Amino acid sequence: MRTWTLRGTTTSYVVGVPEHGRWAQLVAWAPGDGGAPVEVVGTEHFVPRADVEPLEYAVRGVRYTSPVELVVSGLDGSDELRPLFTEVFESADELQLVFVDEVRLVLHYRMVGDVVERWVSVANEGTDQLVLHRHDSAAFVVPVGNTVKYLWGEWNSEFQQASVTLPRGRFVIGSSQGITGHTYSPFLATDGDVTYGVQLAWSGSWEMSAEVDTTGLLRIQAGRTASSLGLRLGPGETWVSPKAVGTCSAEGADGLARVFHSYERGLSRGRTPHVLYNSWFATEFDIRAEHQLELARRAAGIGVETFVVDDGWFVGRSDDTGGLGDWEVDPAKFPGGLDGFISDLRGLGLGFGLWIEPESVSPRSRLAVEHPEWILRTAGREPVLIRNQLLLDLSRDDVAEFVWGTLDRLLSAYDITYLKWDANRPRLDAGDVRRDVDGLVVANLYSVLDRLRVQHPGVYVEGCAGGGARVDLGMVARVDTLWPSDNTAPLDRLRIQEGFRTGFAPQLMSSWVTDAVGTHDGRERSLDFRFRVAMAGVLGIGADLSRWTDDQLRIAARHIAQYKGFRDLVANGNVYGLTHGVQYVGDRRSVVLLWETGDGNVRGTLPTRPRRVPLAGLDPAKNYRVGDQTYPGSYLLQVGIAFDDTVDSLCVAVEALD
Repeated sequence: MRTWTLRGTTTSYVVGVPEHGRWAQLVAWAPGDGGAPVEVVGTEHFVPRADVEPLEYAVRGVRYTSPVELVVSGLDGSDELRPLFTEVFESADELQLVFVDEVRLVLHYRMVGDVVERWVSVANEGTDQLVLHRHDSAAFVVPVGNTVKYLWGEWNSEFQQASVTLPRGRFVIGSSQGITGHTYSPFLATDGDVTYGVQLAWSGSWEMSAEVDTTGLLRIQAGRTASSLGLRLGPGETWVSPKAVGTCSAEGADGLARVFHSYERGLSRGRTPHVLYNSWFATEFDIRAEHQLELARRAAGIGVETFVVDDGWFVGRSDDTGGLGDWEVDPAKFPGGLDGFISDLRGLGLGFGLWIEPESVSPRSRLAVEHPEWILRTAGREPVLIRNQLLLDLSRDDVAEFVWGTLDRLLSAYDITYLKWDANRPRLDAGDVRRDVDGLVVANLYSVLDRLRVQHPGVYVEGCAGGGARVDLGMVARVDTLWPSDNTAPLDRLRIQEGFRTGFAPQLMSSWVTDAVGTHDGRERSLDFRFRVAMAGVLGIGADLSRWTDDQLRIAARHIAQYKGFRDLVANGNVYGLTHGVQYVGDRRSVVLLWETGDGNVRGTLPTRPRRVPLAGLDPAKNYRVGDQTYPGSYLLQVGIAFDDTVDSLCVAVEALD
């Protein structure tokens, strides 16, 4: 067997092609150099050999009874291919393995840090049209473990953690909503001494599966959802899949998360987040410039740096039934013009941010009347109305140009430094079934976001989708932060944020302090507690500050000042989950956030001893300052810091002295 090794920072991935050249297979994947080989011994019975080997990418016609990643049919109706390995291309940052039959199938590999990026390209080199009925990005063979961890949820309850153990059989998650979705995240991981994780970089419909075969080997498939009619591939055309990425860690789920976080920091621009105020929870659609300025004055007084006007700033938008698509500033709401309002904010030392939902359109809007052909619909059917809104057909280039033109016009006309891009409904209408609507919509979405980054580089972009319905690596590479959930209540948010951090970096996690009551756990928590929950991500304020007392405002100002002192650790440090909280660790500094989530002894009515919370990520040979005390790193790692359960939360700075 001919083999190739991709070496990461601390891991290696070895792929090989047997002498017969009919497939590529995993040889080894583990922390360290090589690891134990992944091999199947013994003689197969009743099935072809390909159906039991650890194939990297299985094609119908090579493999039959086990899952495959590619199914292609031609005019003769056959859906079998038998491509053979023909050549390899190796460069400093990419490996390409080429297999040829009626198509030219290229398996692409790239190692980034400890993450293996994988994708395929399929070229039709014949003279007849082909149809791709299944077209995954990759399959990852996991050498050890059969307990699969995943993230599930719904609106207001995203990123809940769960697991399933598969002695044998198949487990499938995905989205058919034309968007990543609230229900599942494109993320699967294993549990064990060495943990493995796979993610898919796609913001449309998708599917991931995990199957333990008869040999006991776990294999994870990831790719776009195949449409009922398949993807048409004409002569000379090439289709390129989204990327799937995989990684492993010898440091458990926490270590796996840190590998993904490091990779995602490389995808993003790594900008230090500003503390923002968003007016939605205070005003909803009742936007009046003077009231907004009253909120802005209070926000500036506690240390906020950016003021974001949410939904309702444009003409025809007094509730959720109108206005989407007609992106013109409502003069009744801003009688001095938006420029004048922004100037007033600048006088307060605040940057200006704006909410927009450019992919949607209200049925009674001017845009819908002038361009009914731009509304996404299934031929011969009325378009599906969700949340009183329809979708623009972003698979059309003229619609994509309209979306780009709208954003470019607003960002060029006004001094906007923050853009909250929302998407409040799924894509259910089929559109033109002769076209790859899902692929074209996502490609145009990415194109607009890419142009936004290039032509307006100073604008900080937040991705939102009715909460966390579009959180995936495709968006991570194109926005600066992501909105995990519309649920901002502190105890609910802790669970959401903990799940979010298993696959996504904390500098992507937009987190607000509000006065919201929990959807699931509505127990009251102090303002200190709410701030310390939000400070674990990108801090924002969404409460009605006009109702806060002077004492509440002083508490807020204290926490915001403290957050500004360590937000670089949230953005760039390593994150460790603790028994009662989370710890961010940099080269010489660390910050610890702890929360009492149960009833505890918060009233101090019974004698008790403070619990100890061991820390992580420190150098045992160094000394550290914690408050007014100095401790050896070994002590903090083994014994930890005191967490008196008469308080509901703590924020503790840890600084190296040596």
